[in-house]
Amino acid sequence: MGIRDLLRTVFGRSRAETEAEATTASPETTAPAEVPRPREEAPASASTAPAAGEGDRTTGDGATGDGGRAAGGGEQRAERGGLLPEARTATETTAARPTAVQATPVEAAPAEAATVQATAPAGGEPALSLEKLESTAPGLVSLYKTAGTTLRRQGLAGRRAAVYLVLDRSGSMRRYYKDGTVQHLAEQALALSANLDDDGVVPVVFFSTDVDGTADLSLDAYAGRVEELHSGLGHMGRTNYHWAIEAVVDHYKRSGATDPAFVIFQTDGAPTSRPAAERALCEAAGLPIFWQFVGFGDPEGKGFDFLRRLDDLAVPERRPVDNTGFFHAGPDPLLLPDAELYRELMVEFPEWLEEVERAGILPRPSAD
Repeated sequence: MGIRDLLRTVFGRSRAETEAEATTASPETTAPAEVPRPREEAPASASTAPAAGEGDRTTGDGATGDGGRAAGGGEQRAERGGLLPEARTATETTAARPTAVQATPVEAAPAEAATVQATAPAGGEPALSLEKLESTAPGLVSLYKTAGTTLRRQGLAGRRAAVYLVLDRSGSMRRYYKDGTVQHLAEQALALSANLDDDGVVPVVFFSTDVDGTADLSLDAYAGRVEELHSGLGHMGRTNYHWAIEAVVDHYKRSGATDPAFVIFQTDGAPTSRPAAERALCEAAGLPIFWQFVGFGDPEGKGFDFLRRLDDLAVPERRPVDNTGFFHAGPDPLLLPDAELYRELMVEFPEWLEEVERAGILPRPSAD
């Protein structure tokens, strides 16, 4: 089974993406065996991906990004509803989208999660036991212990949260995939998740010009997994944060989760469309999802000015709470001690938890 088939098995395609492909396919395309469900809105066409290479990155403020898609209008976001899209190559995101596939039915989004009581800390215990890690993922035990120490110091022992990982696949990220830096970050995220979430799984979103692919990282299948997935995704494009943000939001809404989500959002530069990224983050602020951005590369690079100024997204004028944090892991993140990475990840998360509970976005944990 190929990488694309494997990922398709895990996630399937979102209903709206399948409809977009069937609608925009060229006349020569053979019709699928089963007809997708009728759509409510006509989807917007995707632009052709840019040529690969370091020159793919765009750090300007242009609202149109990659040929007009980056503005991310309401109709485009409606097109992308549903479960996280499957892994696919950039050639499948061109305007023609010639390959139509069988539609996968999706469950309706659950009712407001805030009406359900959040999980209370279970006596300060991690979500998964040390014995579980030792038997299932012994290579993560050290990271698991280090993450647990940080959580206890931050008053988060026993806290439950879903952990997501968003990975930049823009052209300038090549060396970080090649040298194992991104794989190590994925292992750090998985070890953190073992402390916060008892399912032992981290949903991963790869993005560049579009959402390039998604997959689950699990305790029993993580070694070399990132490079394996990345190598099957083809073209590395631009840096459209907003598609990745919307993919995580869609997944979280449909998961039925009542606990908050903690998103590790890795990137090595500014979004191609800053207005679209700002809009997506502000719209997501009404959900119990915290976005912790992690920068790779030159700490003085101007491409990170956008992330340094996230606090300028005013509260409550533009968003009900401050739902973002940022720290820079340096030009060689593999040299950053694990304890320091976990400490930086957890700097703003505790305060955000208090803010969303006060705002009624996240129910306060029960005393039981």
